[in-house]
Amino acid sequence: MFFAFLAVCAGLVVLVWSADRFVDGTSSLANHLGVPPLLIGMVVVGFGTSAPEMVVSAQAALNGNPGIALGNAFGSNIANIALILGLTALIMPIEFNSRVLRKELPILTAVTALVAFLLYDAFVSRADALLMLAVFGALMSWTIWQGFRSNEDPLSSEISQELQIQDMSLGRALVWLAVGLIFLIASSRLLVWGAVKIAHGFGVSDLIVGLTVIALGTSLPELASSIAACRKGEDDIALGNVIGSNLFNTLAVIGIAGSIHPMDVEPEVISRDMPVMIGLTLSLFLIGFGFRKPGRISRLAGIALLSCYVGYNAFLAKSVLFP
Repeated sequence: MFFAFLAVCAGLVVLVWSADRFVDGTSSLANHLGVPPLLIGMVVVGFGTSAPEMVVSAQAALNGNPGIALGNAFGSNIANIALILGLTALIMPIEFNSRVLRKELPILTAVTALVAFLLYDAFVSRADALLMLAVFGALMSWTIWQGFRSNEDPLSSEISQELQIQDMSLGRALVWLAVGLIFLIASSRLLVWGAVKIAHGFGVSDLIVGLTVIALGTSLPELASSIAACRKGEDDIALGNVIGSNLFNTLAVIGIAGSIHPMDVEPEVISRDMPVMIGLTLSLFLIGFGFRKPGRISRLAGIALLSCYVGYNAFLAKSVLFP
């Protein structure tokens, strides 16, 4: 059991480190290739920060642990909205002006509703997974078209400033991309192995481990980047990280895992976790388009989101301690 705990701790640390290196390398490479800054912020950085969830869930599906794959996706979405946005807004209220980000809020709500509908029969078939990936591909195609069409967006200027600060050579970008990807895969294997051992040792389901420890760990890159962006006044990046990550998690993470291995969905996912994720997504839509001051997530809203996250995890702990 000691080695399982050590594997989880080491896996999480290396996972976060490698995801950061992967994002830096990929973003710099895209910049050298002439990709518009807006597109780098919405697609490249979004893909990079969601890479831990995708790799871990794919590894869990290959190992026959669907609970970890689904728990990771749903738990990361819940953590992204309730913990990351809540904590970020508590530090400094989030003001966002990006037209593209405002369009993505209702898209995220629609995507969440679609996946809830597909999972309502308590099974993720390959057809369901391929449909998710097809929708994801269509959204990415639309995003790429938007990115090449216009750079006149607050997010574009914020990403440009970040790329100028990094100023990484092409060779170094390729090295960090390769190193980040290799360590992402290796650390995810270590993390999944340790998590499964701990779950079996304590008699806890794979789903609970995926919803809590693994989801929090794979969400750390988004947490770090969102807080850093907020402190720099780059609010569109902070919100874009969360919206983009949730789109990736909802469609790509579950889609990739389901295409590798069709999965049964535990009843608790439908009765407990899915309603929480849907409710938080709708709250993000309502908060983001607030009635008094649209485009602002206040400290009060941040406290409310954090309270939801604490309450949800307390409920999970109660279900484990008093089944």
